[in-house]
Amino acid sequence: MVGAFATTEPDASSDLSPQAVQTEAIRTEAGWVLNGHKRWISNSPVAGFVVVLARTGTRLSMFIVDTALPGVEAGLPDRKMGNRGQLTADIRFTDVHLSDDDLLGGAEGHGLRHALSTLTYGRIGIAAAGVGMAQAAFDHTVAHLSTRHVFGKPVAANQHWQFLLAERATEIDNARTLCTKAALRLDAGNPFPEPEAAMAKYYATKLSVDMARDAVQAFGGLGFARELGADGSPGPVEAIYRDSKIGEIYEGTNEIQKWVIARQIFGRTIVG
Repeated sequence: MVGAFATTEPDASSDLSPQAVQTEAIRTEAGWVLNGHKRWISNSPVAGFVVVLARTGTRLSMFIVDTALPGVEAGLPDRKMGNRGQLTADIRFTDVHLSDDDLLGGAEGHGLRHALSTLTYGRIGIAAAGVGMAQAAFDHTVAHLSTRHVFGKPVAANQHWQFLLAERATEIDNARTLCTKAALRLDAGNPFPEPEAAMAKYYATKLSVDMARDAVQAFGGLGFARELGADGSPGPVEAIYRDSKIGEIYEGTNEIQKWVIARQIFGRTIVG
């Protein structure tokens, strides 16, 4: 069964406060009636159910919604620059009737905690993806610089590339360590392994973008190409360049991750 997780709205993404979230579930004698509009929801065009963050009075709650129910409508998949293997689309809820059994955890008011816990899992996974893309771009670049000759010597013989790849190798190892540490803390039973999860997500995704850009530069025109017209051979790194950017945006932007880290340093009283 395919599921979806719906928190983001057209006007609520980083801010998931009850004041910002407009999707609302109103209690009735028979249960609940859900109305709202979610955006950028992964899997929504093919999901059998969707876990929805909604306002219930002055608090937030989570509901498990069967997408076959009347009033649930998923939109057309978004056409994105990269990350095309991941379906995302809007999903609308119009007078969707739910029962108390559909309330996640059986009690209202715990929606934000459910959402943040789920986002923590996602951030560690995205950090791992960032490490993977950085490593792939790095491996392609090393192989190319070692075999491509310019002015009678391998491009890798130039100190610029030697020093840059030495820095990137160190950063990739750092990113992998941060990701592993956050995952180990989560596996040990800490549902909010901060600041490690925020550090891993911010650091690894930024690195993947930086390394992908370096790879495109190292390959030159071939790095910018999606496919060569002469023989149909694919460009080796352009997809990594396109795909890496979303890592800095979804599951909490990297600016939000820095805010989470700052909160660990200075405390909630100062940072908020």
